This record gives sequence, C-alpha cells and structure tokens, in this order.
Amino acid sequence: MNQRLIAALVAAPLVVVLVLVAALVPLPFATYEPGDTFDVLAEDGGSEIIQVDGAKVYRDDGQLRMTTVLVSVPGQRKSLFDVVGTWWDDDDAVYPYDAIYGEEDTAEESDIEGQVEMVSSQDTATAVALRELGYDVPTRIQVSYVDEDTPADGVLQARDVVLQAAGERVRTGDDIVEAVQATPAGDTLSLTVARGDDERQVEVTPEQVDGEQRIGVRIGLGFDLPVDVQVNIPPAIGGPSAGLMFALAIYDTLTPGSLTDGRSIAGTGTIGPDGAVGPIGGIAQKVAGARADDGGLFLVPPADWEDALAAGDDAMRLARADTFEAGLEAVQDWTADPDADLPSCEDAG
Repeated sequence: MNQRLIAALVAAPLVVVLVLVAALVPLPFATYEPGDTFDVLAEDGGSEIIQVDGAKVYRDDGQLRMTTVLVSVPGQRKSLFDVVGTWWDDDDAVYPYDAIYGEEDTAEESDIEGQVEMVSSQDTATAVALRELGYDVPTRIQVSYVDEDTPADGVLQARDVVLQAAGERVRTGDDIVEAVQATPAGDTLSLTVARGDDERQVEVTPEQVDGEQRIGVRIGLGFDLPVDVQVNIPPAIGGPSAGLMFALAIYDTLTPGSLTDGRSIAGTGTIGPDGAVGPIGGIAQKVAGARADDGGLFLVPPADWEDALAAGDDAMRLARADTFEAGLEAVQDWTADPDADLPSCEDAG
C-alpha cells in the first residue's frame, strides 16, 4: 500500500467528520431572502382584499404590490451550508444573528409583534388615505392585540377603542397601564370601549405577572375612522412595512379612475399618522421580489434609497417616497410618463 493511499484512507474519515460538523453545527447568523409580493388591489378567494363599508368604491385594473422578505425565524441557527448557499445568491443576505434578534426573542413573540404591527399599519394607512381625501380622522387609543389565556381574552378584541379606564377618560396608553397597576389585587377593572358602532362597559381582573399587574393586551394608536376599511391579506404576513402600499391601495379604491393606469407598481415603507414614510428591513430582497414579478415602478423609503439602488437595475424604475403624498405624486407622474423625472436620493435636501 503506497503512502498516497494510506493518506487518503486516513483523511477520508476526517473529511466526513468535517462535512457532518458543517451540516449540523448551528452558526450565529440570520438570513434574508426575497419573499412573495401581493397585489393589494386584487381578490383573494373570490373577495376583494380591500373591503370598504361606508363609502363608494371604484375597482379598476392595475396592481399595487406589497413586498415581503423571508427572514429566518428567531432561534433558528443556520448551518455552514445554509450560510454559504445564501451568501452565494446575489438576492439573498446573511447577517449576524444578534444584529436581527435578541437572545430572548422567540418565534412566537416575533409572530405576535408582527400581528400587532400589521394591525397598526393597516389602521394608520386607512387614516392617512382618508385624511388625504378630506375626512376628519381623530386619533384614539386602541387594543392592538389580546394575548391568549389572559384576563382580557374573550373580553377585549383587537381594534377595541378604549374610552375610559376606572371611570377616567383615556388619553394615552399610559392611562390604561396606570389604571391596571392601581387596581387592588383580586379586584376588577372597569373599561369603557367602543367596538364598531357600539359602546360597551367590560370588566377585567388583572393578574400578577413578574410582579406586575397585567390584563394581557397590547395598546397602540388607533383612529376614529369614518369609513370602515379592512385589508384582508394572508394572516402569516406581519409587520409594518406595507403601510405605504396599503395607503395607496385604499386611496385608489376610494377614488374614481385607475391610479396605476393598469400597470404594476410595487413598493415598501412604514407609514406614520402624518403620512411620513419610514425605513424597513430587507430592501434589496424586496426590490428583487418585485422585479421577479415584473414590477414597473418601485417606491422606496428615503432611508433605504442607497441599498435599493444597489439592488435595482434598468428593468424597474425606483422612486423615493418621503411621504404618502410624495409616493402618490410619483405614481401619478410615472403612469402619465414612464420616463418622467422622479424623486431620487440626490433630490433630498
């Protein structure tokens, strides 16, 4: 037996061990990949995604597509093969795990936060679109999420507007927290809530959790909406980053004519009550997803412009949208003339 064969026989088990280690040992990285895009103006299961009660609607052709990112879930550590495969794809991204998640983050908590943010995003988008149309839309404090198996479960619902707590008017979320904390152990707390067109009084008994009184709700900013708008997208999708596209789709649904002129427009960005468009994560993956679905125009939050520009190409126009009004104007300009000058990073003052 020659020395080469001996060396090969000795090395082979070591190679097998290294391959197994690479495949099985988790590494502290998280990954981003392009997700699906969803036309918010379309139908899902035979029903329009945007449902309106209380105003005339105008259905038309064209697409306003929200974009998503496939993010590895909290607690899921990647193997070397996973990391290398993701890194090799130009449309994917690899990040240190602790740059995306904290050590105590869980998949369940991430899902809940995503649902809370989605409720807030849809309501804020509705308020922004209605205000643009001239409606008066006062702000309110509302329930964004009810935790299961808590005192509020079965008593309160998401989007309940909290008007009073312990007989006192609610002006901020802290008013509710203070009322819960001030309730003696074992006593009930009276809340007056508005649910749709009905106003009702409910009773909840706070429980002790980690030394604090809690009733099991997440509180957020809501609105007294003069028009009831529901955005029915797949429940697995969460987060606030579709706010801008929701607002544009709601505006289009409530106005005559086609905002898109029958074309495909995609984008991303959170939406604030004042219409400001905020940054999101995974802009490169969202641009790639929109390009794969033949998007003609992509609306970009101002803070994400440079990363979007690096991910884009000549197949799809990019336009910076600082606000809802700026995004609306960019869409109108582009549909009137696909070669029109559109806001870019260089235009920022």
